[in-house]
Amino acid sequence: MFCASADGVDPVYRGAAVELGRRLAELGIGVVYGGAKVGLMQAIAESALAAGGRVIGVIPMVLVDLEVAHDGLTELHVVDTMHTRKATIGARGDAFIVLPGGFGTFEEFFEALAWQTLKLHAKPILVLNTNGFYDTLLTFLDECVEKGMLTQEKREIVLVASTVDEALAMLRI
Repeated sequence: MFCASADGVDPVYRGAAVELGRRLAELGIGVVYGGAKVGLMQAIAESALAAGGRVIGVIPMVLVDLEVAHDGLTELHVVDTMHTRKATIGARGDAFIVLPGGFGTFEEFFEALAWQTLKLHAKPILVLNTNGFYDTLLTFLDECVEKGMLTQEKREIVLVASTVDEALAMLRI
């Protein structure tokens, strides 16, 4: 799970994160995420935990030192770098779900895509495009195809869902 350490201005973003966490827990599917107790990360973790789910957090020491580590998770792994964090999340999860976020979320999303194009994994990568948050980014990816910088086959790696129900159906959960 890749998502913001903020809630954003539209409460629908937090609502979708809460719904996703709850639904995953109800389906017996664990959450692996960045380990923080702020923003959408907090929302997904706490809703999954409240529904009886298993939540694994992976957080670099620098963020523990800033007191943002969630101390109520099923497991919390403290790692040395952001790179190790992403690699650990990638290794522990069965799919990548991208919720609204900022630079860190974008970087995680694109690294997961790069890993797949390099055949380092074959896990689904799904963007939960809540309230059209990622519309302009998805348009940009389409423009990359039009301009010959990205193949249509690679563009299709990115699964896009507008709702939690649609996301779960696309991932066949």
